[in-house]
Amino acid sequence: MDLGDTNAAANGDSQKEAELSEQNIEVVSVTEEDLPTVETPNTLIVSPLGSFANEPINSQSEKGKLEDSPPTAPSPSMPVTKVQPFLNEDDLRKTVWERVWDHRLELLISVTAVVVITLSLGIGLGVGLSCVGKFRCGATTKCIHTSLQCDGKEQCENGEDELSCVRLSGRSSVVQVQRAGLWMTVCFDDWTIWLGESACRQLGYNSYVASSSSAVNSIEPELQYILVSLDSSHGGVVKLHNMTIIGKSQCASGKVATLKCLECGLRPQYSTRIVGGNMSRAGQFPWQVSLQYKGEHICGGSIITSKWVLTAAHCVYGFSNPVEWGVYVGITELPGYGTQALEVERIIYHARYRGKLNYDIALMKLRQPLAFNGSVEPICLPNHGEVYVEGTMCWISGWGATEDEGESSVVLRSALVPLISTKVCTQPDVYPGLISPGMICAGYLEGGVDSCQGDSGGPLACPSDSSLWKLVGATSWGMGCAKPNRPGVYTRITQSLSWIRQEMEREALSPTITAN
Repeated sequence: MDLGDTNAAANGDSQKEAELSEQNIEVVSVTEEDLPTVETPNTLIVSPLGSFANEPINSQSEKGKLEDSPPTAPSPSMPVTKVQPFLNEDDLRKTVWERVWDHRLELLISVTAVVVITLSLGIGLGVGLSCVGKFRCGATTKCIHTSLQCDGKEQCENGEDELSCVRLSGRSSVVQVQRAGLWMTVCFDDWTIWLGESACRQLGYNSYVASSSSAVNSIEPELQYILVSLDSSHGGVVKLHNMTIIGKSQCASGKVATLKCLECGLRPQYSTRIVGGNMSRAGQFPWQVSLQYKGEHICGGSIITSKWVLTAAHCVYGFSNPVEWGVYVGITELPGYGTQALEVERIIYHARYRGKLNYDIALMKLRQPLAFNGSVEPICLPNHGEVYVEGTMCWISGWGATEDEGESSVVLRSALVPLISTKVCTQPDVYPGLISPGMICAGYLEGGVDSCQGDSGGPLACPSDSSLWKLVGATSWGMGCAKPNRPGVYTRITQSLSWIRQEMEREALSPTITAN
């Protein structure tokens, strides 16, 4: 990543946040319900393994490095770093209609093909293809009524309707179960450790830490509307949403269940007394991994459980044979001869990713579980409904280039960057019409500090109110590295939480089922 001159203390985060709290700030939501769906224009299909010599813009899989940098705007003389872009400046200057006109022939062909296929399937199969207001079974054309979702019976061939039926919400990790398309907050009444363990399995974890409770009036208002208790007297239930649900206008105990499945977001071996420099220290980002294809560093990634690494889809798109990949953990320098890579068992990228900008997220399942030891630790996933504010200082890290189109760094670098609101990031002089609800921007509009080629898939890590580090974004794309008005764009993790949980749960409960 490109970094500016840095001499700020690594423990200066709290001071930066104090300065931000004195200003008028706009809330930047990292929830799934952020903006209406926005289709981004066609872009270059770029692979981290391809040649970009003639391409003006690249993807994050080749992002550059980051350093520990101050939150103040870097000077114009600072080196630059950033994610690899997908678009060129000429495309960015065009209006949406101009871009549509440029691709009128492709659009006409696509629309014609869609109409023909739709009519053919509609007539031949005698079913409609619209799933508006319904639940779609994976990547198929089958739709079921929402009342059948999470009802304990599998209507979809691969059982997608019975996945992602449990979630953790809000800042307190409140347990919610879904039934008939409604999310209901679970009361602490009759809650047991066994229920907590079952919930963690449904969330895709093979671990359980603790259950607790929060007062109903202390959680977010939107979580207080529908409260239910679970009747566990019958036992033998594998999934929470299969249990008898007892509706209550309020919990008798006045408390709701909260859950912790994994010790995450901690840095036990990192000393905040270390100051200065842009090279990351041992234990500073214990969730950071290097993803190497045939022995060459291609992308970054983040450890989210002992067996799962999260990265960007464009890192693996077209190169998803797990045998050819190796994962390196607990390092600050790229491994050389004799360093052992972890084997990958499976690679899953979002089914709706097609080499463009949206849905740029993927998961790697390790063949053997990791042992957490301080230098190797998972980062927490955010909960549904969690929000961060514009200006929140977060860290980016990676072994990417230290200048645009430069070579990858041998040492892990990092930088402190502020979150940028969608409103600012979609301004005419920034990324008009290109930012969808599944993206979040971070960086400096003045330029100078950014992720770059080789940083793709790496973490955008933010401290939470509970002092735990959470994965708010995964390095995705940008235009050049650290250019003015060209901040880094990251996959918004909360937008993909349901997909992440679904794939993890599918593997945990039915490892032989092929994911869509």
